Amino acid sequence: MISRVFHAVVLSAAVSATSGAQDLLVSAPQLARELRDPKLVLLQVGPLEEYNAGHVPGARLVTLADLSAPRRPDALPLELPDEQDLRTRLEKLGISDDSRVVVIVGADWVSPATRAVWTLQVAGLGGRTRMLSGGSGAWKRAGLEVTRDAPPAAKPGRLTLKQDRSIVVDNAWVTSQKQGPSFRLIDAREPVFFEGPGMKERDHVMTAGHIAGARNFPFNTVTDDSLHFLSPAELRARFATLGVQPGDTVVAYCHIGQQATAVLLAARLAGFAIRLYDGSMADWEARKLPLENARP
Repeated sequence: MISRVFHAVVLSAAVSATSGAQDLLVSAPQLARELRDPKLVLLQVGPLEEYNAGHVPGARLVTLADLSAPRRPDALPLELPDEQDLRTRLEKLGISDDSRVVVIVGADWVSPATRAVWTLQVAGLGGRTRMLSGGSGAWKRAGLEVTRDAPPAAKPGRLTLKQDRSIVVDNAWVTSQKQGPSFRLIDAREPVFFEGPGMKERDHVMTAGHIAGARNFPFNTVTDDSLHFLSPAELRARFATLGVQPGDTVVAYCHIGQQATAVLLAARLAGFAIRLYDGSMADWEARKLPLENARP
């Protein structure tokens, strides 16, 4: 009897997770039917050249600089703005409490787009934000209308929603909680960084080695070749191989807090709560904190 109840609970959780996952993605045909919604805000994250060559009508091109704290010489490469700054930045994009936001992946820029989705979740808009499944490529493959015209300047919105900073954690939290039974620490970098030699890219060092207790789920394996996320069932199976169980919270990190957001969106699709170590390895290495399999 107990076994039957347990399996029923797990099945119910899986069904609930699957239905909730549908609220995170929108198909190209469905979005086409919603384009006239005055509360719809479309944000495309990707190369300027692709955007200028043709994009979803009404989509506004944004960069991570538009959604991040101002870069200072002593700051990390990518940081979440403080509450007021974040509110101001989103209001400038025309986002209000009742907005329905769709983030569009331009080209193959999945992790910058998922970083935008995560930022909107922090802002309290997690239940009102979706991603276009398959990105701009899916829209074009469906033969839907595109335009080369940028939309007119956004009318400033008004955001009063309570922000959810609980999904942002720092190095002290990771150090104290990483072995907790309900938190699973995931390293979203490619395996070469998780367990192999490091390399320099741009102005920061991509460190070899990983935080003790972390498991590796590379960010570039959460979608198929067409940039559609794997199904919730497939994602749950992948997370299960890493020891993530129903009811667990997935805590992820990467190089600078961008790639990890792709894994965190996958975790949401699979029905898990999430948190991001925003500073990620850039912060961990700057503090000279210990790593497993560190390079010599």
